[in-house]
This record gives sequence, C-alpha cells and structure tokens, in this order.
Amino acid sequence: MLLASSVPTLYQASNQAADQSTAPLRIEISEETTMEESWQSGDPYEYYMGRWSKLVAELFVDWLSLPTGLSWLDIGCGSGALSEAVITKNNPDELIAIDQSENFVSTAQQRLGNQAKCKVGNALSLPLDDASANVTVSGLVLNFLPEPEKALAEMKRVTKKGGTVAVYIWDYAGRMELLKYFWDTAVQLNPNAFSLHESHRFSKADAEELSAAFKRAGFAEVETAPIEVTTTFSDFDDYWKPFLGGQGPAPTYALKLEDTARNHLRDALAQRLPIKEDGSIPLTARAWAARGLA
Repeated sequence: MLLASSVPTLYQASNQAADQSTAPLRIEISEETTMEESWQSGDPYEYYMGRWSKLVAELFVDWLSLPTGLSWLDIGCGSGALSEAVITKNNPDELIAIDQSENFVSTAQQRLGNQAKCKVGNALSLPLDDASANVTVSGLVLNFLPEPEKALAEMKRVTKKGGTVAVYIWDYAGRMELLKYFWDTAVQLNPNAFSLHESHRFSKADAEELSAAFKRAGFAEVETAPIEVTTTFSDFDDYWKPFLGGQGPAPTYALKLEDTARNHLRDALAQRLPIKEDGSIPLTARAWAARGLA
C-alpha cells in the first residue's frame, strides 16, 4: 500500500506465499577483487537469488504504478523474474527482455513464453533503436556493470521521450542479511576475503548514489524508494545449498574453497545465523529502487 508521507515509502512482503550530484556512482567492483564470478545458469540462480528477486520485482512494479498496455524493455533480465512481474501486473503491449547470457535468455524465454521476446545483448550497447519503448527497467544488475552510468544513458536512449526508466539494486551495505551473514562469516575465517565482501564492494549502492546517477544521466523527476522483503529459509540446508550452485559472487567464492575450508564456513554459518526453534531462518532483504523520466 502506498502511504502518503514525507519519507520514502517502504514496501514490505513475505515469501510466505537526497541529491549528491557531486559524488560519482561508486558501486563498481573493488580493484582488489580478482575472483571471476559466474552469472550464466538460470536454475542455480533461481534457487540462490531468483526466488527473492521475484518478491522484490512484484513490489517494484507496484511502486512504478504505470498503466497497462505499454511497451517495456527489461535490461539484464536474468531468469525472467522482473519480466514476469511486468506481464502479470501490467499486461504490456510488447515486452523485450535482454541479457548477455545465452543460458539466461533461454531460461527467461521458456519462463515467459510468447508474452515476451528475449534477446542476447549488452547493457552498455543495447541492440535496439532509439525510443523503442515506453518503459525500460532493470533489476539487480546496475551495480555489476563496469560502467553503470553508461548503461543508464543507453536505457535513456532506447526509451521514448517522457517515458520511464527505473532500476533496483540490493542494499548490500545495509539490510541484505542473507549475504551479510555469509560474508561476515567468510571474512572472520579468512580476512583476505574482505575485498570480496559485497557490502565493501558495493558500499555506495544506496538511494543517494542512485538518485545522483540518474540526475547526471539527464533524467527528470527522479525518485527513490526502499523495498523490503522477508527471505524465510525453511531450514539451514535451504540457506546453505544455494551457495553451492556457483552463480554470483558468494556461491563462486564458496565453490572455490577447499572442502575443509568450505565445511568450516558451513559450520560457522550454522552457529551464526538466527535459526528459530522450528529450524526456519527469517532474514530481511532490502533493495533500493530509482526511477526517472527520459
């Protein structure tokens, strides 16, 4: 529910069912980070992050509150969670979903069927004409791009004048607890992992930096808002096993460990996590969303 307030609206869900124009968008990967990450396979990603991305995507589309029947672009579509939310809630006239991974494009196309056209493409050089759509969106992607502001400029280019461009990214340095527990524990066991900790790498992935980046890219009427979801894991295995799928920074790190070190990490996490008496693990995940007019 949208609340009339002087502070940004906080959207919440459960899986039970300020201008800083002088500061650059500092959400790039630290130079100390040398680990090559994998973002290629749809099924492991869905188990690791896609199920939570789906919850955020639905609230993100609600926040946009746009009319039905528009043309949409989804940049960095991954397994298709955001595109699916757009289809379900906004019944678009046309939806084009783009990702650089052929495997993700295949997964998304299978998920979305004939309700979307899924294509392989680069967010920094989109294979689309100028003014191709009314709305361009991107979920959980911008901070991983080497030139995020160039990506925003591309999104603006392919959006019709006066159309909406909107993104959301995880609040890595704040309330992204499923990752914070993992990396805090990993660093406790191996201080050399600090440069890989996503709250360190993406320490400026917040509303102020998003707003400033949108304004520098020339968007009008820029707004930001937090979106929170509850990520409830049924038991410890439900939390731990997705980290063995190799998709994303934390799972890539876990798979690169020797068996003994990985087992130590698993056991330490089991001690650190707030596991309830029934075995479940309720955590909070917050994303920051931003929007502007092209």
